[in-house]
Amino acid sequence: MLPDSEQNLSPQSTWLSIVRLLRWDKPEGRLILMIPALWAVFLAARGTPPGPLVGIIILGTLATSAAGCVINDLWDRDIDPQVQRTRSRPLASRALSVRVGLVVALVGFVCAYSLASYLNPLTFWLCVAAVPIIVLYPGAKRVFPVPQLVLSIAWGFAVLISWSAVSCSAVPAATACLGRETWLLWGATVLWTLAFDTVYAIPDRDDDRRIGINSSALFFGKFAPQAIAVFYTGTIVLLAKLGLVMQLQWTFWIALGVAAIAWSWQYYNLSRGGLPHSPALRLDVVVGCILLAGMIAGI
Repeated sequence: MLPDSEQNLSPQSTWLSIVRLLRWDKPEGRLILMIPALWAVFLAARGTPPGPLVGIIILGTLATSAAGCVINDLWDRDIDPQVQRTRSRPLASRALSVRVGLVVALVGFVCAYSLASYLNPLTFWLCVAAVPIIVLYPGAKRVFPVPQLVLSIAWGFAVLISWSAVSCSAVPAATACLGRETWLLWGATVLWTLAFDTVYAIPDRDDDRRIGINSSALFFGKFAPQAIAVFYTGTIVLLAKLGLVMQLQWTFWIALGVAAIAWSWQYYNLSRGGLPHSPALRLDVVVGCILLAGMIAGI
């Protein structure tokens, strides 16, 4: 038998809860994974990737990030009720059952698998390799002092998958079709993810410490704003190196300058007491889109 709270749910309420479970009511979290994937596909294709491939990348990031959200909430369904920000999530509040969560996650992964099957063998296996990291990331919060690094590596797969989808169609060896440009963008994405997810973790530090889970915001402690500044600076340096290697034009450099100003402003605010979750994440989405536009126009 289902709990009373689940028995009384109307079909409409169930579907609304599934939408919330997938975070489709909060698009920033979906876009922020899509952005580095689009960086990679447009840079690898020198600004003109095939339309169907762009569609696969967009749908694939939506399916993967949705499945990742569900997996995260399944891991944390007994922790989230103890945190003000997450206690109303559908699995935490028991608005949805674990069984429903598992089915939704499976549907997300099946959709991603179906899309990946249209890609070349190297790209397909990179997609497969990303799955264990996505599934195990929530567990890293229990045992690893900087779990945001695990998430950053998962985000880095978005670059490798998208770049290889363009450049490795005829070359099976990763060393032959993933060059220096790929790894510069991968490194920038990893550092960028470390930065914005540490920003996102700062308001949760008291709850995380009380519950006994790890985060980069706890690991760096009072030096978290400085660590974030280092990560953003590293992102800028690697993107600048990428721009030089690929000989990107002035629009890219303007976009990178805007990013540097925005991230400096973010650091200034953090050093004076922090930002709420949504505005901080929304800022990085906007900056990521500006960089994407600069890259496309600058190729």
